[in-house]
Amino acid sequence: MQLGMIGLGRMGGNIVRRLMRDGHTAVVFDQAAQAVEKLAGEGATGSASLEAFVKALDKPRVAWVMLPAGHITEETVNTLAGLFEAGDIIIDGGNSFYKDDIRRAKMLAEKGIRYVDVGTSGGVWGLERGYCMMIGGEREAVDHLDPIFRTLAPGIGDISRTPHREKLDARAEQGYIHAGPSGAGHFVKMVHNGIEYGLMQAYAEGFEVLQRKNSDELPQDERYALNMADIAEVWRRGSVISSWLLDLTAMALAEHPELDTFSGSVEDSGEGRWTINAAIEEAVPANVLSAALYTRFRSRQQHTFGEKLLSAMRFGFGGHVEKSGS
Repeated sequence: MQLGMIGLGRMGGNIVRRLMRDGHTAVVFDQAAQAVEKLAGEGATGSASLEAFVKALDKPRVAWVMLPAGHITEETVNTLAGLFEAGDIIIDGGNSFYKDDIRRAKMLAEKGIRYVDVGTSGGVWGLERGYCMMIGGEREAVDHLDPIFRTLAPGIGDISRTPHREKLDARAEQGYIHAGPSGAGHFVKMVHNGIEYGLMQAYAEGFEVLQRKNSDELPQDERYALNMADIAEVWRRGSVISSWLLDLTAMALAEHPELDTFSGSVEDSGEGRWTINAAIEEAVPANVLSAALYTRFRSRQQHTFGEKLLSAMRFGFGGHVEKSGS
């Protein structure tokens, strides 16, 4: 298939590369001309403007918007709405708020333009590992895009197959699902990111407890000399708490045992707050997710070993560079 990609940052550019590796073609646009030139040199069709981008797409046009949630995404979708025709498809693969998806889908439907929201997880590793995708929108549009999603998804790989998998959507084992109508994809991704906060916080607190046992402030007979990197590594192998986040933790601790290159000031990109708001709307107790979000707020005031580990994990999976701090 042909796909148009708007936004060639850490994930957008690699999504294009993974698609082209599998024989798909791509038309690309970004405000940064260098990013466009680089992908054009790798085989994509570069565009100097959104108007040129739209003209280069075959009908029915498919444009994937991979930009930060908020004003820039809203502005881009509205511009595309004025340039696209009935039957064309706009995909928002960023981290937009799911209620914005519902509103946009209704607005675009009046013009016959189809809208698909794709919650996309995979970070800077997605080019090689693939992307986990949670998709919302009309089934006909989602099915039309299936060749793209199938290429981008991780596939079964070396992950053990699920018992009673005949009860599942076959695509779920490949790493993507049609979650439901407009907004459902980003809603599922929003909760995914809220859970991510909680998992990261659990690791950070656990390693903080381990690291404090090495403190010079403890009496000699109560003090250990625990090796954080070795502990992370052994937990990766057969432990019930093994995960990709633990893999990233082990990598960070092996390279930076004291985490002295990480500030410990941990940002949040919005999805954690939205998840808590949804929990409040639905009267669901979300103690762990709330505490993890509040810890990120506090981390911008003081920086512990555990918070530096959160910084290390975010850099590991997403390339996020934290602000410098004390």
